[in-house]
Amino acid sequence: MKIITWFIIVSLFFASCGSDKKENSTNLNAIPNTTVLIFIDKTSSVDVSKPYIAEKYQQALNKIIEDNIKKAGDKLEMYYIHENTSKGRCLTLFSRTDPENTEGMNATDVEAVKTTYDLSIRRERNIFTQQATKRLMNKNTSSSNNQTDVLASLSIMADAAQGQNMVKVYYFSDMVESMKGTDRRDFQVKPPKNSEEAENWAKADAEKMKDLVLGNPEITMILPFDPMSSTKENNPNITQYWQKIFDILGVMSVEEL
Repeated sequence: MKIITWFIIVSLFFASCGSDKKENSTNLNAIPNTTVLIFIDKTSSVDVSKPYIAEKYQQALNKIIEDNIKKAGDKLEMYYIHENTSKGRCLTLFSRTDPENTEGMNATDVEAVKTTYDLSIRRERNIFTQQATKRLMNKNTSSSNNQTDVLASLSIMADAAQGQNMVKVYYFSDMVESMKGTDRRDFQVKPPKNSEEAENWAKADAEKMKDLVLGNPEITMILPFDPMSSTKENNPNITQYWQKIFDILGVMSVEEL
């Protein structure tokens, strides 16, 4: 019953993906561009071919593109999370649909401009979705799937913050950092045993990255777990670690789905 209820909630939440709502081109011209960073976990702990994960992730991807790709200059960039995340960029797309300013037009011309825009942005979003879905569903059969460097995504985020765009970050991941080495975290072997340890580890790791300037991105962690997952599988102390890391580095908006 809980799973059915969850799917109803998610379906309602993502219902806007297929809407034909028309954008106000005058308002669009007044807002800054958006850079969307999507990090896709391509390690052995996340299998996007499982029906539950595939449906959740596809719905999320559709909504992300619908909500954020609105005008020329909006950017979508995807990275694979694995052993070499910093070199894992797999897709970069820019919107080319430029909404015309309708200020001063009569009602008939405004409607014509909006219709043209709606058709153009819908075609462009479809291209973005098709390309992003291919990367989402790609399998990683190389040895890089044995380790998970989520922390490397923070430097990528800091680079994105150097521009003028509004930055929105989405993790399609279980957020299980798993790197070898005495100065790295391996949550597969040794996860934080409670929230206090999670926060202490986060403070120590954030200290090493104190020179990173993340700006004020909006971050969403889209976890691959169903509502019946155990705490061993969906460890709340791991997400607490990341919440604390982001908080220390000045991020004000962090959501977990």
